[in-house]
Amino acid sequence: MRKSGILLPVSSIPSRYGIGTFSKQAYEFVDFLEKAGQKYWQILPLGPTGYGDSPYQSFSTFAGNPYYIDLEELIGKGWITGEECDACDFGTDAEYVDYEKIYLSRFKILKKAYERSNIASDEAFLKFREENAFWLEDYALYMAVKNSFDSVSWIEWEEDIRLRKKEAMVSYKEKYAQEVEFYEFQQFLFASQWFALKEYANGKGIEIIGDIPIYVAFDSADTWANPELFQLDEDCIPVGVAGCPPDSFSATGQLWGNPLYRWEYHKETGYEWWMRRIAYCYRLYDVVRIDHFRGFDEYYFIPYGDETAEFGHWEKGPGYDIFKVMKEKLGKKAVIAEDLGFLTPSVLKLVKKTGYPGMKILQFAFDSREESDYLPHNYTNNSVVYTGTHDNDTTMGWYDALNKRDKAFAKRYLNIKSKKDVHWEFIRAALASVSDTAIIPMQDYLGLGAEARINIPSTLGNNWKWRMSDGQLTDELAGEIRKMTKLYGRG
Repeated sequence: MRKSGILLPVSSIPSRYGIGTFSKQAYEFVDFLEKAGQKYWQILPLGPTGYGDSPYQSFSTFAGNPYYIDLEELIGKGWITGEECDACDFGTDAEYVDYEKIYLSRFKILKKAYERSNIASDEAFLKFREENAFWLEDYALYMAVKNSFDSVSWIEWEEDIRLRKKEAMVSYKEKYAQEVEFYEFQQFLFASQWFALKEYANGKGIEIIGDIPIYVAFDSADTWANPELFQLDEDCIPVGVAGCPPDSFSATGQLWGNPLYRWEYHKETGYEWWMRRIAYCYRLYDVVRIDHFRGFDEYYFIPYGDETAEFGHWEKGPGYDIFKVMKEKLGKKAVIAEDLGFLTPSVLKLVKKTGYPGMKILQFAFDSREESDYLPHNYTNNSVVYTGTHDNDTTMGWYDALNKRDKAFAKRYLNIKSKKDVHWEFIRAALASVSDTAIIPMQDYLGLGAEARINIPSTLGNNWKWRMSDGQLTDELAGEIRKMTKLYGRG
């Protein structure tokens, strides 16, 4: 069945208090999706973010970002007041997230809510803590200990707790029991609010597409609690780290710095940790986009300590084996394979064998020097088409920066008559294509330029910040989207 949806990070919702949350504005966005005839809401990873604010470098693969907790709901419970929230400095620019100010304010106001909540006697909280103990205990202790060491990476902690020695674990749990419970409280609120929002969306016939990054951050509860899963030496220092080799976009490649997996060990355990991780994702989302799918076929090994990705090499990943186990243990699940970048014959074979749809990006299509697989007339049904992803510029921003020849080619191919038509003609091409699924970033429906770009890969400081403004989701826009969606059989 042909379907379509909209890509909008939770952080980009125009909620109060500086960042998008699971607020009434999030519910209004779901209502907008329904009015616009959409079937999917695609979001970015929901994990707690650290240095660089990237949702792809999270302190936990299981935990949720406490920034997304709706403070207005806590005001309604009487745990905090509107005056206390208004007294916090969450930043003054409604169109951009000020992460430093959010970091300095959010935990203070959540701590007040925790202290007044009497959460330890809440049966729903106790049940949540018990059901999620397999990840929550490690995460909450990790964050409490991290705070006690001025937020440095766990590799710089005292040796006894860094290596999780039994006496140290008992001692730190006792010493920071209240702080541990505070982090459990945050996760309880996050989960309660997210699952309520997801249920509301599902009730309107809208499914959530979520992301599972292939790698976890080195500075995370996952790596600290499970060093055996990763290529670390006896002192828990990485042997090699993840990234991408040099290409036409980056002369020195991309050095991500994530720890690499010990795939032989994962295979011996029946991919137990992975199955737990993926199963949890299917509680959070309806469809999972597996990021950097190529890494399951072959992964790029960069020696630890290298300052660029130039001197890495490719090593063999688990291949189809992990997906075979996934299908056996979890059943048939809806997956999108992020198969972008340079694809070798073995990656293409792996994607085909899994049966998962790959991704088509319209912005990659208009290189006037060669015929591209990303031109819509080359698509197959089993694919998901995007005008662009969170890593691309907005369509208008991209078009403005296009060279003369490629712009002329795009104009001819899409029959663009004037600049005001550009984003709609791109959207039209995506929706009209044979791809079973089409996902359009919200910024493209709004016709926004480079100022609304979400992320520039391999850069720090200005990413993940854009937010929608109040009043941009109009009934008129929903009607336009619905009309075009229906025209191309995706209603």
